[in-house]
Amino acid sequence: MSTTTAAAPGTDEAGQAKGGGRKKMVTVALVALVAVAAVYMLVLKPKDAAAAPPPKPKPGAVVKLDPITINLAAGHFLKLGLSLQASADAGEEVPGAKALDAAIALFSGRTVESLAKSEGREKAKAALIKEVSERYENKVYDIYFTDFVMQ
Repeated sequence: MSTTTAAAPGTDEAGQAKGGGRKKMVTVALVALVAVAAVYMLVLKPKDAAAAPPPKPKPGAVVKLDPITINLAAGHFLKLGLSLQASADAGEEVPGAKALDAAIALFSGRTVESLAKSEGREKAKAALIKEVSERYENKVYDIYFTDFVMQ
C-alpha cells in the first residue's frame, strides 16, 4: 500500500516560483521609480526663481544722516555717522529715522572690544544692513559708516 499525499491546489513549487517572481518584479519597479524620482528632484527639476538671489537693485541717492552718539558698555560712547544707499525706485529723499533707530538698538550696550576690530565692525554692519533693509522694505540696500569714533 503506498501512500501519496496530494498537494493543496496553488501550493506547488512552480506556483511559488511564479509568485516570488512577481514580488521581485514589483520590488525592482518600485526601486526604479524611486531612483527616477530622486534623479528628477536632484538634477532635472527646474530651479526655483526664489532660490536664486535677487538681483542687486539699481543705485539711487545716497542719503547722509547726521552723526549720533550711542551708549556702549562700561560707560563708553560711540559717535556713529551713517549714509544710506537707496535704490533708484526709493526716490531722492529717504527719511533716516528708521535707520538711526536700528543703529541705536543694535550698537547700544556693545563693548569697545567687540567693535574695535574690523571683524566686529563688519559683523555689526552686516546686521545693521539686514535690519535697515527690512525696515525700509528693500528700498535701502547698503550703509556706509561716515563716522565711527569710540571713547
